Amino acid sequence: MVRPDEKQFLNLPFTGISTFGKYPICDDVEKLSEMEADVAVIGVPNDMGTQWKSGARMGPRAVREGSTLYSFGLEGAYDIENDITYLGPDWKVLDCGDVDIVHGDIMQSHDNTEEMVRKIVSQGAMPVIIGGDHSITAPIGKGLEDLGPFHVIQIDAHLDWADHRSGMRYGHGNCIRRLSELDHVENIYQFGIRGISSSKKEDVDAARDYGSTILSPKKMRMKGIQGLLDLIPEGEKYYITIDIDGVDPSIAPGTGTPSPGGLLYDEVNDFLKAIAGHGEVIGFDLVEVAPQYDPTGMTGQTAARIMLDLLSYVLKEKELKGAGKELAFFESK
Repeated sequence: MVRPDEKQFLNLPFTGISTFGKYPICDDVEKLSEMEADVAVIGVPNDMGTQWKSGARMGPRAVREGSTLYSFGLEGAYDIENDITYLGPDWKVLDCGDVDIVHGDIMQSHDNTEEMVRKIVSQGAMPVIIGGDHSITAPIGKGLEDLGPFHVIQIDAHLDWADHRSGMRYGHGNCIRRLSELDHVENIYQFGIRGISSSKKEDVDAARDYGSTILSPKKMRMKGIQGLLDLIPEGEKYYITIDIDGVDPSIAPGTGTPSPGGLLYDEVNDFLKAIAGHGEVIGFDLVEVAPQYDPTGMTGQTAARIMLDLLSYVLKEKELKGAGKELAFFESK
């Protein structure tokens, strides 16, 4: 027990450098294995694929700043709802900074993103990516080649299955279709899809012809968590891509393409808990936070919490399975 007169290093949220979760910095991804990293966090401040309101290039900074609220102590984070401590000192999470972005050159920026992800994978760390607009998920998918085959689980308001826009094939409305063209991507599950004018009918038909599973928030609620899990092969590999506009804009307004009728935080949280226990999450991204449209800063903070939640569940699953145990959130809590 700490006496009142003992000095502590508090590392409060408003002090120091705003790395993701106040985790240590790694300035060279080639050193991740040397540093025994389990997780490598990178930002991709690229919003050149945006079709309406730009600003997601500032997303990585906003999410990192929001994450500092949840960085108290380095001995892990205690979850009062589930009576579990996550992200303990046995796990090595490092913030590796941002992919280099070339202004006006989206394809070179995508190449830089793919290269960074490939380096992370080659070093044995799990990539966790902060966007940027959703166009960055296409090069991320390419960079994950050595971890395939895997399924893609998308939380989003929009289908992102347009083939091209006047020849543009790598914008934020094309990313999931580009993933479907990769040999190492298997099934695609698209949850939270809703609204008018987000896709043409031929895009939806093409996604369904591919075999994509598409559910709106209303249909997700009708199925429930177990019903959603029943759609996804158990015990296989998953890459999760989360567009913050999959969440309702009443709680996350800071995005370029908000759409009413989205998922609530608890719904996303429960689903991610369940997915983490259903198979192996090989990595994930969270994209489309555009902080200038939310003066409260709550969107960046909510995005950070969702990322830390998912990271907590994934690492706890690995920890318990390594000890021959299973995590059962929905049975006892």
